[in-house]
Amino acid sequence: MTFSYYQSWFDAAEFKTRHEQVYDAIGNEAVAVLQGGGPVGGFETFRQTNDFFYLSGVEVPQAYLVLDARSRGAILYLPHGDARRERIEGKEPCAEDRDELIARTGCVDVRAIEHLAKDLQRASIVYTPFAPAEGALACQDTLLHQAKLNASDPWVNLQSREAFFAAQLKERIHGVDIRDLSPILFGLRMYKSAAEIKVMRHTGELAARGVIEAMKQTRPGMVEYQLGAIADKIFIENGARGAGYRPIIATGHNIWMMHYYRNNCLLENGEWVLMDYAPDLCNYTNDIGRMWPVNGTYSSVQRELYGVVVKYHQTLLDILRPGVLPAELLKEAAQKMERYLQTHPFSKPIYEEAVKRMIASDKALTHPVGLSVHDGSSYTDKGRPFKPGLVFALDPQMWVPEEELYVRIEDTVVITDKGAESLTSFAPHELDEVEALVGKGI
Repeated sequence: MTFSYYQSWFDAAEFKTRHEQVYDAIGNEAVAVLQGGGPVGGFETFRQTNDFFYLSGVEVPQAYLVLDARSRGAILYLPHGDARRERIEGKEPCAEDRDELIARTGCVDVRAIEHLAKDLQRASIVYTPFAPAEGALACQDTLLHQAKLNASDPWVNLQSREAFFAAQLKERIHGVDIRDLSPILFGLRMYKSAAEIKVMRHTGELAARGVIEAMKQTRPGMVEYQLGAIADKIFIENGARGAGYRPIIATGHNIWMMHYYRNNCLLENGEWVLMDYAPDLCNYTNDIGRMWPVNGTYSSVQRELYGVVVKYHQTLLDILRPGVLPAELLKEAAQKMERYLQTHPFSKPIYEEAVKRMIASDKALTHPVGLSVHDGSSYTDKGRPFKPGLVFALDPQMWVPEEELYVRIEDTVVITDKGAESLTSFAPHELDEVEALVGKGI
């Protein structure tokens, strides 16, 4: 059986490599077990949780994966096939598809779910993710915020799916030591393989094409969400399942709210728009941010402020390279920008002060990007130099609180052996190039 309901971007060798990395990390006496996503409650298409997808590529609900470091073999556990559902909805992977799934996932065996409890009985150390599982449009910060809101509600059951699963493991395996797998997986996910970067190049191109088409269609009187719809068409026509995160499409004062998402205001002549939106393709996304004038011409203030942010962004991109510490890179960029600013006076002192604050901060180096838009933990807080395979958002940001102005530009970049590659650079940065696009598709 050849599945149409199975990803084609990653092969078994890729998953085996990831399995081996987990074995090395947990030690040769331990077992790791992951619970995939549960069944959907409506008519939405099931999307596998990120960690489970990362280690198997399997996109069906109620799947489990055991990575046994003692034997250095992985076993996939799936529900049995459902003949009635197959007649109605079509074939999807199940426990009876052992040979096909072994060939695709790098696992040594595929078994039915009812074997899982018995197979784990001899384990003394079991790792499982404690962090909330990331599904569609989710990342750790959004899920932790959800948990915080739930904790404030006395009418909500606070036990998470992950906590329940860990408790069940503790109850069913006598004397087991349950440990957190999440930090290990976040560390592995931070540095992307060549196959992952290939996927992310594609998602980056789609994100950039979506922004470009939105620029071309922009005109006064549109509603913010209509620019998102234009990008959605680009995403879905080219194989994405939809959005990687909810779109930020802000105009006027809405831009001051950094993660504004309601997207229901009119674009007005003389204002500009900030767009931050990327697709979900094979569970991977990108991060991008551009600002452009609604009427096609930057005002003098817009040109002054956005121009210097673009310059700082390009300065950082030019000097990004492996082996340098983030703090050293920022210092080097600041020195280059000081020389630039000496020949570029500002129309107001508050603008100059805002630029100086931007350059003095570390906000340009924000978060990793990958299976989620805010992917795992920080890469700048452990004193580690940039390393090939690191993918993150290059995101210079400037605030002028006196006028409630927020200005930024954002690209997803990957550190290479010799420097850095922007995965979203297809969307133009330079102001004249942007002006040449805005409104030209109407």
